[in-house]
Amino acid sequence: MRRRQFLKLAGGGIALSPWLQPSVIAADGSAATGSVLDNSKDVNIRPLFEANSEEVLALAEAVFRKCVLEKIRPPVEPLQHTWVQPGGPYYMGQWIWDTMFVVDLLSILPGKQQVIRDVFQNYWDFQDRWNKKMPEYARDMVTVAIKTAPQEVRQFSQIPILAWGAERVYQRNRDRELLKQCLGRLERFHDWFWRERDVTNIGLIAVGSYSGILQHARWETFDYDCAMDDLKLTPHPTREGPNEGAWYGDICMAGNTAYLVLGERSLARLAEIAGDQEMAARRKTRIEKAVKAMRDHMWDEQAGTFLAVRRDSLEKIPVATISSWIPLAAGVPTQAMAKRMAEVLASPAWQTPLPVPTVDRTDKRWKSNAFWRGDVWPPTNYQIASGLAAYGHKDLAADIADKTIANAIKNGISEHYDSVSGQPLGVKDYCMSSTLVTMMLDGLAQEHNLNLRDKRPAH
Repeated sequence: MRRRQFLKLAGGGIALSPWLQPSVIAADGSAATGSVLDNSKDVNIRPLFEANSEEVLALAEAVFRKCVLEKIRPPVEPLQHTWVQPGGPYYMGQWIWDTMFVVDLLSILPGKQQVIRDVFQNYWDFQDRWNKKMPEYARDMVTVAIKTAPQEVRQFSQIPILAWGAERVYQRNRDRELLKQCLGRLERFHDWFWRERDVTNIGLIAVGSYSGILQHARWETFDYDCAMDDLKLTPHPTREGPNEGAWYGDICMAGNTAYLVLGERSLARLAEIAGDQEMAARRKTRIEKAVKAMRDHMWDEQAGTFLAVRRDSLEKIPVATISSWIPLAAGVPTQAMAKRMAEVLASPAWQTPLPVPTVDRTDKRWKSNAFWRGDVWPPTNYQIASGLAAYGHKDLAADIADKTIANAIKNGISEHYDSVSGQPLGVKDYCMSSTLVTMMLDGLAQEHNLNLRDKRPAH
């Protein structure tokens, strides 16, 4: 999901249908930056928390100021509402995955309900703009990132955790207006995912892009995941039409399928809170189908985890990556599967000095500082630790969480880290590293304790 360079992707020898033509960008590729809407100095962070050390409290304050509050931006075309910039000069727009970790923590602060509603409204505004140009089957997508003008519109999505983010916010601030605003839109987004990424209708999610550009499809998940090294884009396997293109990836990813299950669980619970039992039932049917498909086709007992599979043959791709562990967070494994996963995660293949690396350390492609090919990311560590703890493997979860937090205290807040040296990589104070605090607030760590005053940890 993180890009290392800005690519001008208009043209490139690929013929796009008229409704897929990218918008024009400036000749120099420049993008509007937007000004910083920084009110962090006006918020007194420390009194909100109790911690077992000054280091923990200082980290929490730094995360809230640098990774949350300083990432809020005023409207700039085409974003008509307050939005979240992940960090760094390249990331000019509001992403899906990154933003949900920010609004989760933002909802702890008083008086932020409208700001959060505005952030979500940017997604629904995009949905409306997109739907005006797209054929019916492509409608209701939310792009990976709503890029600031004059950048081109990205024609692919990202791991679908918007519903998870909305539920996290609701758990913290009980904003029923947010629930009303988002519920129907979230279901439409999920339905797009099933329709356009589960093209064989088995319950497993692949990647893709309406641009027909292979790297765009990879950007729908962990960009350089080794399981996608020989990914190909194909036409839709059953649909034919004059404007059809090779937009559909031939590899189904354990991580993306699990993220959609995670989002569906959140959406079903939100629907029940809103009193929409029919929506909840629809989402539960999807969950059951996907969980069964993952257990039947992606689980590998020898690997002790879930593997990517080829879309058409369901042949497993024999490499375990960070994507393999996301099913823990989504409640996909059986108890026996989760026990086996914990055993493998505790093995030397995954217990680098700073765990959890983004590919099995025994794979020849592993390199401790390689982008999604051996490095370590706070948000994936948070989600893996969450899943382990939910299945009762709390000591292993705490080991992962505590090592991640201790490394950030030592080496600073960064986008990702070297899995051997722990040295920071990528963008300093990147927004998704706010999960360093979320790990503690969710009670996943043992050595580093942080709690909201007079409140239980959120789950």
